[in-house]
Amino acid sequence: MSIEPVAGIEPPYYAVVFTSVQRATLDGYEETAARMPALVREVPGFLGYESARTPGGLGITVGYFRDEEAIAAWQRNGEHQAAQRRGRAEWYENYSVHVAKVERSYSFERG
Repeated sequence: MSIEPVAGIEPPYYAVVFTSVQRATLDGYEETAARMPALVREVPGFLGYESARTPGGLGITVGYFRDEEAIAAWQRNGEHQAAQRRGRAEWYENYSVHVAKVERSYSFERG
C-alpha cells in the first residue's frame, strides 16, 4: 500500500474536512468506509482525498473537489446519505464538517 498526500492541485478548488470521533461499537463500519472511496471517485469534479485515524478513534478525512457543484453531487449520493445516517445513529460520538475554498496549493516530492 502506498502512503502519499494528494499532490498540489491547480486552484481554485474546495476542500471538505470531515473530522470525527468514533464510538466503541462499529458494526458494519469497515464495509461502508471501504465503499465510500469508490463512490466518491464517480463524482464529476472529485479531485482526491486523504484520510487518517488515531488509535483512539479521532479521524480526519479531507476530500478535494473542483467546485461546489461537485460537493453538492456527493452530498446527494443516496448511498453516501445512508452512510451519514448510520454514522449519526451508530458509529460517531461526534463529527464536524468544514468546507473551504483553496486559493493556493503546492507539494514536494523527494527524488
